[in-house]
Amino acid sequence: MLKPATLLAACLCASSTALAGAIPRPGDFYLISRDRSGNFVGSHKLFTDYARGLNKVSYCERSYFVRSHSVAWTQVESERGNTVQVEFNFGRGWRPICGNPEQQVTLQDIGITVSARDLLAKTDEPSAPRSRLSVIGSIFQSDTSEEGHSTYHTR
Repeated sequence: MLKPATLLAACLCASSTALAGAIPRPGDFYLISRDRSGNFVGSHKLFTDYARGLNKVSYCERSYFVRSHSVAWTQVESERGNTVQVEFNFGRGWRPICGNPEQQVTLQDIGITVSARDLLAKTDEPSAPRSRLSVIGSIFQSDTSEEGHSTYHTR
Protein backbone atom coordinates (compact mmCIF):
# COMPACT_ATOMS: atom_id res chain seq x y z
CA MET A 1 0.00 0.00 0.00
CA LEU A 2 2.94 2.30 0.58
CA LYS A 3 4.08 2.16 -3.07
CA PRO A 4 0.82 3.51 -4.61
CA ALA A 5 0.78 6.35 -2.07
CA THR A 6 4.40 7.21 -2.85
CA LEU A 7 3.70 7.15 -6.59
CA LEU A 8 0.66 9.40 -6.15
CA ALA A 9 2.66 11.87 -4.06
CA ALA A 10 5.44 11.95 -6.68
CA CYS A 11 2.93 12.61 -9.48
CA LEU A 12 1.29 15.44 -7.54
CA CYS A 13 4.65 17.05 -6.83
CA ALA A 14 5.70 16.84 -10.47
CA SER A 15 2.43 18.31 -11.75
CA SER A 16 2.34 21.13 -9.21
CA THR A 17 5.90 22.09 -10.12
CA ALA A 18 4.98 22.27 -13.81
CA LEU A 19 1.98 24.49 -13.09
CA ALA A 20 3.76 26.79 -10.62
CA GLY A 21 4.74 29.17 -13.43
CA ALA A 22 1.06 29.81 -14.16
CA ILE A 23 0.42 31.45 -10.78
CA PRO A 24 0.68 35.26 -10.93
CA ARG A 25 3.66 36.59 -8.97
CA PRO A 26 4.73 40.11 -8.03
CA GLY A 27 6.27 41.76 -11.07
CA ASP A 28 4.03 39.98 -13.60
CA PHE A 29 2.07 41.83 -16.28
CA TYR A 30 -1.35 40.60 -17.43
CA LEU A 31 -4.11 41.58 -19.80
CA ILE A 32 -7.09 41.64 -17.44
CA SER A 33 -10.75 41.84 -18.36
CA ARG A 34 -13.27 43.33 -15.93
CA ASP A 35 -17.03 43.67 -16.26
CA ARG A 36 -18.97 46.95 -15.99
CA SER A 37 -18.90 46.69 -12.18
CA GLY A 38 -15.12 46.25 -12.12
CA ASN A 39 -15.25 42.54 -11.25
CA PHE A 40 -12.55 40.25 -12.65
CA VAL A 41 -13.65 38.27 -15.73
CA GLY A 42 -10.43 36.74 -17.07
CA SER A 43 -6.78 37.29 -17.86
CA HIS A 44 -3.91 36.47 -20.19
CA LYS A 45 -0.26 36.79 -19.25
CA LEU A 46 2.10 39.22 -20.95
CA PHE A 47 5.72 38.12 -21.17
CA THR A 48 8.81 40.30 -20.95
CA ASP A 49 11.05 37.73 -22.67
CA TYR A 50 10.67 36.06 -26.05
CA ALA A 51 9.64 32.42 -26.29
CA ARG A 52 8.52 30.28 -29.22
CA GLY A 53 4.99 31.12 -30.34
CA LEU A 54 4.99 34.67 -28.93
CA ASN A 55 4.69 37.93 -30.86
CA LYS A 56 6.42 41.17 -29.93
CA VAL A 57 3.90 43.95 -29.30
CA SER A 58 3.80 47.35 -27.64
CA TYR A 59 1.17 48.58 -25.19
CA CYS A 60 1.50 52.21 -24.02
CA GLU A 61 5.02 52.43 -25.43
CA ARG A 62 6.28 49.39 -23.50
CA SER A 63 7.29 46.16 -25.29
CA TYR A 64 5.87 42.76 -24.37
CA PHE A 65 5.61 39.32 -25.92
CA VAL A 66 2.13 37.90 -26.28
CA ARG A 67 0.29 34.90 -27.72
CA SER A 68 -1.90 35.55 -30.74
CA HIS A 69 -4.83 34.08 -28.79
CA SER A 70 -4.34 36.81 -26.18
CA VAL A 71 -4.65 39.54 -28.82
CA ALA A 72 -7.83 37.91 -30.15
CA TRP A 73 -9.16 37.56 -26.61
CA THR A 74 -8.75 41.30 -25.93
CA GLN A 75 -10.82 42.07 -29.01
CA VAL A 76 -13.61 39.64 -28.08
CA GLU A 77 -13.70 40.82 -24.45
CA SER A 78 -14.07 44.46 -25.50
CA GLU A 79 -16.85 43.49 -27.95
CA ARG A 80 -18.65 41.87 -24.99
CA GLY A 81 -18.59 45.22 -23.20
CA ASN A 82 -15.84 44.36 -20.72
CA THR A 83 -12.94 46.67 -19.94
CA VAL A 84 -9.56 45.21 -20.84
CA GLN A 85 -6.33 46.76 -19.60
CA VAL A 86 -2.72 45.88 -18.88
CA GLU A 87 -2.28 45.44 -15.14
CA PHE A 88 0.82 44.96 -13.00
CA ASN A 89 0.97 42.66 -9.98
CA PHE A 90 2.82 44.65 -7.32
CA GLY A 91 2.50 41.99 -4.63
CA ARG A 92 -0.50 43.42 -2.79
CA GLY A 93 -2.91 43.62 -5.67
CA TRP A 94 -3.15 44.76 -9.26
CA ARG A 95 -2.37 48.19 -10.61
CA PRO A 96 -3.76 49.25 -14.03
CA ILE A 97 -0.96 50.65 -16.17
CA CYS A 98 -2.36 50.76 -19.70
CA GLY A 99 -5.89 50.97 -21.09
CA ASN A 100 -7.50 49.87 -24.33
CA PRO A 101 -4.97 47.24 -25.45
CA GLU A 102 -7.49 45.99 -28.03
CA GLN A 103 -7.09 49.32 -29.87
CA GLN A 104 -3.28 49.33 -29.65
CA VAL A 105 -2.59 45.83 -31.04
CA THR A 106 -4.87 43.96 -33.42
CA LEU A 107 -4.58 40.57 -35.08
CA GLN A 108 -3.72 42.32 -38.36
CA ASP A 109 -0.77 43.99 -36.60
CA ILE A 110 0.75 40.57 -35.87
CA GLY A 111 -0.01 39.18 -39.34
CA ILE A 112 -3.22 37.23 -38.68
CA THR A 113 -6.07 37.64 -41.12
CA VAL A 114 -8.78 35.48 -39.51
CA SER A 115 -11.34 36.97 -37.15
CA ALA A 116 -10.73 36.99 -33.41
CA ARG A 117 -13.57 34.55 -32.77
CA ASP A 118 -12.29 32.14 -35.43
CA LEU A 119 -8.79 32.22 -33.97
CA LEU A 120 -10.10 31.57 -30.45
CA ALA A 121 -12.09 28.58 -31.76
CA LYS A 122 -8.78 26.92 -32.70
CA THR A 123 -6.51 25.35 -30.12
CA ASP A 124 -3.45 27.29 -29.07
CA GLU A 125 -0.97 24.42 -29.42
CA PRO A 126 2.44 26.11 -29.16
CA SER A 127 1.77 27.39 -25.67
CA ALA A 128 -0.25 24.44 -24.38
CA PRO A 129 1.05 23.56 -20.92
CA ARG A 130 2.93 20.28 -20.67
CA SER A 131 3.82 18.48 -17.50
CA ARG A 132 7.29 17.09 -16.92
CA LEU A 133 5.94 13.56 -17.29
CA SER A 134 4.46 14.27 -20.73
CA VAL A 135 7.75 15.85 -21.87
CA ILE A 136 9.74 12.86 -20.62
CA GLY A 137 7.24 10.47 -22.22
CA SER A 138 7.51 12.22 -25.58
CA ILE A 139 11.24 11.44 -25.63
CA PHE A 140 10.41 7.76 -25.83
CA GLN A 141 7.76 8.17 -28.54
CA SER A 142 8.63 7.19 -32.10
CA ASP A 143 8.79 10.05 -34.61
CA THR A 144 7.50 7.97 -37.51
CA SER A 145 4.29 6.01 -37.54
CA GLU A 146 5.94 3.17 -39.47
CA GLU A 147 8.34 2.35 -36.63
CA GLY A 148 5.50 2.16 -34.14
CA HIS A 149 3.79 -0.65 -36.06
CA SER A 150 6.83 -2.62 -37.09
CA THR A 151 7.66 -5.99 -35.65
CA TYR A 152 10.95 -7.70 -35.04
CA HIS A 153 10.65 -9.49 -38.39
CA THR A 154 10.12 -6.35 -40.48
CA ARG A 155 13.13 -4.41 -39.12
